[in-house]
Amino acid sequence: MNAASNYNPILTYEKTGAVDFMKLFDESEDACAVAEKEARKEKLPDISMRAGFSLSDWNTKKDMKKQAVEWWEWDWETAHRPDESAEYSHLFEEPSDDAGRTLALIKVTEDLEGVFKLRFFANMMRSLSCYTVLAFSLAVSLPSSTYATSLSSKADETHCRKTTVAILGSGVAGITAAQALSNQSVHDFLLIERNDYIGGRVAHTTFGTKPDGSGPYTVELGANWVQGLGSEGGPENPIWTLAKKYNLTNTFSNYSSILTYNETGAVDFTGLLDDFEDAYAVTEQEAGRYLTENLQDVSMKAGFGTTGWKTGRKDMAKQAVEWWEWDWETAHTPDESAFVFGISGFNLTFYQFSDENNYVFDQRGFNAFVIGEGSTFLKPNDSRLLLNTVVENVTYSADGVIVHNADGSCVSADYAICTFSLGVLQNDVVSFTPPLPKWKQTAIESFHFGTYTKIFLQFNTTFWDPSTQFFLYADPIKRGYYPVWQSLSTPGFLPDSNIIFVTVVGDESYRVENQSDEETKAEVMQVLRRMFPDVGVPEPVAFMYPRWSLEPWAHGSYSDWATGVTLEMHQNLRANVDRLWFAGEAGSAEYFGFLHGAWFEGRDVGERIVGLLGKGCVNEDGEGKKKGACGTMERYEVLHGTTEEEEYNIANGWFASSFLTFGF
Repeated sequence: MNAASNYNPILTYEKTGAVDFMKLFDESEDACAVAEKEARKEKLPDISMRAGFSLSDWNTKKDMKKQAVEWWEWDWETAHRPDESAEYSHLFEEPSDDAGRTLALIKVTEDLEGVFKLRFFANMMRSLSCYTVLAFSLAVSLPSSTYATSLSSKADETHCRKTTVAILGSGVAGITAAQALSNQSVHDFLLIERNDYIGGRVAHTTFGTKPDGSGPYTVELGANWVQGLGSEGGPENPIWTLAKKYNLTNTFSNYSSILTYNETGAVDFTGLLDDFEDAYAVTEQEAGRYLTENLQDVSMKAGFGTTGWKTGRKDMAKQAVEWWEWDWETAHTPDESAFVFGISGFNLTFYQFSDENNYVFDQRGFNAFVIGEGSTFLKPNDSRLLLNTVVENVTYSADGVIVHNADGSCVSADYAICTFSLGVLQNDVVSFTPPLPKWKQTAIESFHFGTYTKIFLQFNTTFWDPSTQFFLYADPIKRGYYPVWQSLSTPGFLPDSNIIFVTVVGDESYRVENQSDEETKAEVMQVLRRMFPDVGVPEPVAFMYPRWSLEPWAHGSYSDWATGVTLEMHQNLRANVDRLWFAGEAGSAEYFGFLHGAWFEGRDVGERIVGLLGKGCVNEDGEGKKKGACGTMERYEVLHGTTEEEEYNIANGWFASSFLTFGF
């Protein structure tokens, strides 16, 4: 006997007990109606359901109650997250029958995988009459709040500090933009920085103790590599140029120096690494065919599958290899990443510059090069650098920009360059007046922003092979569960430091960053003891990891090109809105996710504003290579579903002169 599912009434819970957040269900329904209307409005390229929800003002972000409601409304029906689902096709699929859903009294909990799962209570269901009005229960685990910043009253704008260019953020893009202005004799600018240092996500901290007791080591929390150094007769990565200029201590990352493990200990599946490389070579050519034949981009998972690389749900060694080759670089799964732009973004760095990566462990910190470049135009205690200043609102127009800060101060500028991370823009940390136009919001929400978390451990001994750089672990159940370990005790790094670190990304980053150090340490130690069952792994003497997804000025680590995003859509991410400009690694069509992407974008935007100020266009670099057009950027209010070959041009942020530079 069947009965229709009655989704109302419903009871809601968090881990402390019953709590009423029923109104969120109404908000979700309202947002879905707006999303459906928006999807029907114009024949535009489909985007992810996550982007569609965000454009209708439904943002879950780190609101776990909202996440539970969203899971109820979306994941439960589709068995996929909104990030993984297409907006248009799903909104217009009408469910055949509500009664088709399994009847259950459910409890939704945050389990070890960090996702919400149904728990069916079959015995309880048998006791329910088909006429019983079912009460559905939702339980959510709420992380503690990290910041609660209230919007201060806006300062009297007539008393705002005046400047020609306000640069919001002093990471690599912000410093490079300021340097570009200074190089062309534009010295009237202000750098507004939330932190007490410059460098942004190029950040370090102290950790552990040196053997001689002289103090702690310096380890990098964020950016750690120079990726793609340069080739003889070819271009050189500007970050590598700067690393050499400032004598940053670094060592070549030898990815062939690797041992593999599973839950039983050492087991050799390195042959799968060769299999992947063979499949990747074929995948590159297939991506080239998609590009030249103007086919719609698909997911990287689909791209791998069409060329014969299929992991299978239970082949955990293959899953670990794929994680090593893809997730570790992009901080996203192949399901989430674009095929053509994923391949091109990877190859433009490693074909155009070189396939060499060097790990930086300079004890001054990687951001020594950022500080060094800043010192070329900033004096000690320069009044143009405003540290510890939190931006709350940016009011922009065709006449200028006013920046309102949390301390009540404000800055009035002719132009502003916003170098906030994509994560900050997606999480509405800063408000914009007027709200950013729809074409801009769509671009912001359509791109991915991932998290890359390094978990550091120091022991009183090096119990792993000190001659090996990398250790790859294949968990028997979960993909990406503490998979890649790196030794800093290896010769050429920090010998005798007894430091090793493990990296997680994406959902696993979000999960571990929302739990305590002790919980994470227990999981990490369990994995280490599985990998080295015959050693007797001791407890660490030091343990630490950052929480990038919880940092209010970052909300993650770096960007990734999402499936379905076209070059036009990405150009809208780059494009200015009136006198408000944007720069950062996410804005680089060629080098998104890379440190040098931030460098190129900061320089480009700085030089464009030089042109707008009547100082003349800076059209060529030192080698006479043509760069971006002078002045305002191209943008698209009407989008196409694919990227045609002729659209790969400078106006769309594509500076490569040949497809040969990325292996097609």
